[in-house]
This record gives sequence, structure tokens and C-alpha cells, in this order.
Amino acid sequence: MSRVYNFSAGPAALPEEVLQQIKDDIPDWNSTGMSVMEVSHRSKDFIELAARAESNVRELLNIPVEYKVLFLQGGATLQFAMTALNLATANESVDYVITGAWGKKAAREAGRFCNVNVAADAADSRYSHIPNETTWQKTTNAAYLHYTPNETIGGVEFHFVPETDGIPLVADMSSNILSRPIDVSQFGVIYAGAQKNVGPAGITLLIVRDDLVDRARADTPTLLTYKAFAESDSMINTPPTFAWYVTGLVFEYLQRCGGLAAVEKINERKSNKLYAAIDKSGFYSNPVSLDCRSRMNVPFILADAELDGKFLAEANDAGLTNLKGHRSVGGMRASIYNATGEDAVDALVSFMQNFEQRNG
Repeated sequence: MSRVYNFSAGPAALPEEVLQQIKDDIPDWNSTGMSVMEVSHRSKDFIELAARAESNVRELLNIPVEYKVLFLQGGATLQFAMTALNLATANESVDYVITGAWGKKAAREAGRFCNVNVAADAADSRYSHIPNETTWQKTTNAAYLHYTPNETIGGVEFHFVPETDGIPLVADMSSNILSRPIDVSQFGVIYAGAQKNVGPAGITLLIVRDDLVDRARADTPTLLTYKAFAESDSMINTPPTFAWYVTGLVFEYLQRCGGLAAVEKINERKSNKLYAAIDKSGFYSNPVSLDCRSRMNVPFILADAELDGKFLAEANDAGLTNLKGHRSVGGMRASIYNATGEDAVDALVSFMQNFEQRNG
């Protein structure tokens, strides 16, 4: 079977040349006579792999020297707890800006460990916009402010970085990291589950400023502290070696693409094409405010919901897969991460136009 166009929100598509490299490496990685899944994480070969991956992501994101780069497990969801445990005491207040399902879950989990102040919540719009920053009700001397720059489910993305007046800014960038250049120095902590733009599920990228590494409360389990991973080069226990290896290949692939400035231009073209097709149609619509539409996750609704099943079935037959919207939202969703090429978006737009002609 030939490869399909994969619009999955995660685990998501990987670059085809990365998949080919994996295929070539599996029997005999790095002339070790073993696959990378069989090599000790303490071996010289794997330690070099890990160091190269860190060096490459530092270059891609222009990460300052005063930041640690960690490779963790547990996905972004574990970071909902780790953020609070590492950055706030039980009596401190923290600010959360909620613009979708993942921000809401992050705030709920943090509330188990410290005092959560919801500085802003876009629930009144069913998470289709970002509340104006001037209306946010921040806490004086909060331990940190947390937000989700891109909400995978609702398709809402920040196109600005919030102002915190010196309070550490924490960002869950799971679904838009590496899609554009960012100024890491504006953040205290950035974390991202890998399975969208970074690599396969099973590894989490975390970038933390040095002064925040050793602030965990005393009763925090060792494996939930930033410090333990920073001091062990992310190898305090056996790491997800295969996922780390693939992640390193993705970093190298993005460098070959010309870096994140070049990647951003491609992502802009892709999302602009898809939104233009939706907006000029009377058959499809996007519920998100124009100023915060996501470049990564594009939800759209058919004029007649009775046609949803037919749309999905015919799209799947055409090799356009994983377009069903999240169960909490409905409709359709096209996730167009870095590895989902412009050709995939062109094929989707063509199908949508044809479907509308036949069913509109």
C-alpha cells in the first residue's frame, strides 16, 4: 500500500526521509551490529547521539547557554504536575491562561499542588478566541504564568508572547514547537510532547532556565524534578532510546530544510491555502477568530453535519486520513505539522472543493 496523507493530531506524520533513515539503520545502527533499540544508553555511541540531538535543537531554536535542554518521559501531561512541583510551593499562587482543553487540564492538575488563579478563560466563546491580554487578572508575585501557545483540539494559536513583568513564563508548546522561530529568552520553561512536531510518542522536550532548575519542593519525587534530569544529562534512568534517536533525526531533517525560518514560510503557505479554501466556501467554516487561527491544527465544519460520515469515508478512500475532529468538538480537523507537506494540503483542498461541488 502506498503512503497516505496523514492529518493526525498526534501521533502525527514523520518526515519520509527520516522514516527511510530509520529503515536503513534498524539492522545495524552506526556500525554497531545492533539496532539503536539494543544499544546501551551508557555506550559511547548513544551518548554521542544524545549530545548531537541537544546541540542540534539548541541551534534550531537558538537556545541561550543559560538554559538546560532535557529529554523526559511522561508526555506533556506529566508536565502539568511537574511544573507546579518544580516551580511553586503549596502556599504560592500561580496564574493560568486557559484557551482550550489542554490549558484547562493543565490548570486542574496544578491545582492539586498549589493555588491556581485563572487569569483568563475563553470558555465563554467555546474556546474560539484569546481574551485580550489587558483583561487578564494576574496575581501579584505569582510563582509563574502558564499558557498553551497552540491548542490542538480547538485550533487556537497565540501569535504573541504574553507579558509577565518578570514572572517566569511557562509554555506548553507540544503542538507548535519547531514550526517557527521563537525567542527562548522570553520563557522560563518550555515543554513539548514529541509526537506532533518533534518525533515519536514517548519522549518530551523540556527547556528550562538555569535559575529554575533547583526550585522543586522537598517532597517532590526524584524522577519528577528538573534537577535530577539536568544533573544526569536526562539519563537518571533508562531513557526512551529509540524515540530519542528519531527525535535527533528530525532535528537534522529540519536543519536540512533550512532551519525554522524556512520551515515557518512553508507552514504559512500551507495554512493560508487551507484557510482560503474554507473562507471562500459557503459549505465549510472555521469557528476560530481570525487573529488566533492555528497554523498547525485547522478545524472546519460542514454546512450539513449529516454529510460528515460521507466526507470522512470518501476522504479516507482518497488517501486523506485522520480528518475527524476531536470528539469534544466534532466536525473535521486537519493537523498540518511540519512533516505534512504542501502536497498534502493541496490534495485536501482539491478534495474539499470536489466534495462541495457534488454535495453543496
